[in-house]
Amino acid sequence: MPSIEAELKKVRPQIEKLCDFLLLGKKVEVKGQKNIVHEGPNIIVGNHCGTFKDGAIIWKIVPRPIFFTANRMIFNREELTVLVREHFQFHMKSLGYFLNLVLHPITSRLINFVSSALPRAGTIPVDLTRQKKLAIEKCQEYLKKGRAIIALQGNGKIRKNDPNPYVSPFRKGPSILSYNLYKEENIPVAVTPLAFFGTQIPVFIPGKIKVNIGEPMYIADYMADDFASSVERFREAMERRVKDLFMELIKT
Repeated sequence: MPSIEAELKKVRPQIEKLCDFLLLGKKVEVKGQKNIVHEGPNIIVGNHCGTFKDGAIIWKIVPRPIFFTANRMIFNREELTVLVREHFQFHMKSLGYFLNLVLHPITSRLINFVSSALPRAGTIPVDLTRQKKLAIEKCQEYLKKGRAIIALQGNGKIRKNDPNPYVSPFRKGPSILSYNLYKEENIPVAVTPLAFFGTQIPVFIPGKIKVNIGEPMYIADYMADDFASSVERFREAMERRVKDLFMELIKT
């Protein structure tokens, strides 16, 4: 059976084209690219307010095989169709309904590709409504093998009523992964924080996307006396760092 890396290599040209399509009309500026981790176990965390465009950006700027944790709905053609329709309607209201109809021949082909190819390429499905234990175990398996995984925080939308609409509260998953591998396997996992601004601009609308990549973080620097305290300290530190990176973006 081909390895996940081999499968990823097969579909890479198609994924490249998909990323170019999702970023059509967008100018991308990247700050801190020297902080990208090129080898060894790595978790990339960041704010997630641009739906598919956030993933496309990471795919374009990280020069190594990367594996996403993603809403399990994208692995099902019918459910992904609903997500795409909701994306257009959320960002463009009534115009989004019309645009979705006009672009259906194109989006239908993309949906077929994404729902069939991403599982083969090692993307890790996460059920956002149920226990995420299986996803945690799969992520740990990937990290033990020195792979890089993406765990963006948020639901791909701007939360208008939050104090920081662009950076959602972080979940504990990346922190739990870091703790387990450090304590149980003696593996220091590099966690790369990054922030996006501009990915909330709808697809096909011209605009600028800014990305700010911070230095890797390690849970060893945030360990406390017990599991819960250690996990929470690292979760808070990651969220705070991404907020700082985001504020740097909007001030420039």
